[in-house]
Amino acid sequence: MFWQTVHEADQQLTLIINGWNSPLSDTIWAFFSNIPVWIPMYALIIALMFWRLGWKKALIAVAAFVLTFGFCDQFSNLIKDAVERLRPVNDAFMKLNGLHILETGGGFSFFSAHAANSFGLAMGCFQMLKEDKSTGIMIFKIWMFTWATLVAVSRIFVGKHYLGDVLVGTMVGLLAGWAIAGIGRLCIRKWITRH
Repeated sequence: MFWQTVHEADQQLTLIINGWNSPLSDTIWAFFSNIPVWIPMYALIIALMFWRLGWKKALIAVAAFVLTFGFCDQFSNLIKDAVERLRPVNDAFMKLNGLHILETGGGFSFFSAHAANSFGLAMGCFQMLKEDKSTGIMIFKIWMFTWATLVAVSRIFVGKHYLGDVLVGTMVGLLAGWAIAGIGRLCIRKWITRH
């Protein structure tokens, strides 16, 4: 009964948020939800790590990012298969009540791997560049969390996830990024900084 009440509240909140749309916003949300458009930014992030950290530390940072992505993706799939929550685009109640759909597709909804991955990367970048207080890097850190927010929220606007899916994905990504990048920082201190 409790989870049904939570689910129904999540449906209503998702419909409210999803209802704020226009042709312009549809283009923006579809852009941020589209994984291939992230690739140039990932390439720039890797280049930035090598520039600011040096190649040895950068390799550890990139390894931490890859592990974060792998963890978030696999953990999301595991939970999705266990919970089996239908995506809003496949939920009759959501469609009957005016869900605005920009993407279709199967699979389950809880929790959002897009949100987890984007916030995991943002937190990983923040952790790896923690000591760098230069203006450019501070702006970069702000951008990473802004980008992660836009990616996560886009999943509601395209109709693929509920608000709850996105919030849980965000928390999982932040924790995974913090923990895995934290391990990466320990490896850097142990194997590189001391030598």
